[in-house]
Amino acid sequence: MKNICFLLGDLNNSGGTERVTTLIANSLVEYSKYDVSILSLVGGQNPFFDLNKKIFIHSLNDKKISFKSNFLITVWKIRKFIQEHKINTLIVVDSVACIFTIPALLGLNVKHICWEHFNFKHNNGVKSRDLARNLAARYCDNIVTLTENDKLFWHDGLNKIKAKITAIANPCPYTVQDYEKTNSKVVLAVGRLSSQKGFDRLLECWFQVNRAIPDWKLKIVGDGDDRDKLSEFIKRHQLTDSVELVGKTDNVSRYYQEADIFCLSSRYEGFPMVLLETLAFGLPVVAFDCETGPAEILADTDSILVPQNNINLFASSLINLMKNEEKRKLINFKSKEKAKIYQPRSIIEQWIKLLDSL
Repeated sequence: MKNICFLLGDLNNSGGTERVTTLIANSLVEYSKYDVSILSLVGGQNPFFDLNKKIFIHSLNDKKISFKSNFLITVWKIRKFIQEHKINTLIVVDSVACIFTIPALLGLNVKHICWEHFNFKHNNGVKSRDLARNLAARYCDNIVTLTENDKLFWHDGLNKIKAKITAIANPCPYTVQDYEKTNSKVVLAVGRLSSQKGFDRLLECWFQVNRAIPDWKLKIVGDGDDRDKLSEFIKRHQLTDSVELVGKTDNVSRYYQEADIFCLSSRYEGFPMVLLETLAFGLPVVAFDCETGPAEILADTDSILVPQNNINLFASSLINLMKNEEKRKLINFKSKEKAKIYQPRSIIEQWIKLLDSL
């Protein structure tokens, strides 16, 4: 039997990579005969998301350490873990960690998969990720990207690629939802309050929208460093009655059910999980057309893509959709149909095919 191990930062975290790793690991246990482990570089003994009891969890370090100053120790610990637990295939859940895993697996008969969760054109402020991607392209057996576009970016951006590159989308964490929709006049946005997510641009759009249709409300679910800046914009432009910064929640599905429209204002994305979630709830979407993610996820749904930074068009597209209930109903139906291809069973079959090929 093959022993599959996922390596990630900290399984205790509540982020998107931890969430989707849990989904894939749970599905592998359910739909395949693989033994599955998850190794956290730090922590990981108290997973935030529900994990199948058959999955083994391990931690490389109990407390946060400086990986830069402990590079060789980290490499040695990973190698020792792989050998002691007889791991056949290692799946690295962030390309940057390949800096450790490539030397750790040197000379071992272990298949090595780099699972890229970000857009190749952005290193998310981590310069070592560029080096890690170059190493992964040369020394990993396979690189899994989340979109076909990002797969092309890898091929176009690197000269020496020995690894095979496979595009496999993330699974949707929700089944297709069946509930009675009410006209609540709520526009929803979900994400970390950071520059990447572009909520500053969304508020600029909403300033125009609110003047045209003042009885609708915007709810932004999430928290982050930009909260004070966004709050100041809301106060300065007298939007306190129409905009709510909800903060974090462990029940985001409630907000999807209450909303009529979803907005994605990101400057860039890898594979926005929030859009998968909107499909399951049948929400019509107005989104900035990031280089990777929205175009593929929203294809064939009639949701609206707006060229990056076109604030006026984003606002007018949102206003038109708010006024057109029939179009929202049509998108609702098409979105739920599209959601079916992102259900875990469909996605895990692609992973099993990849793992079997190794």
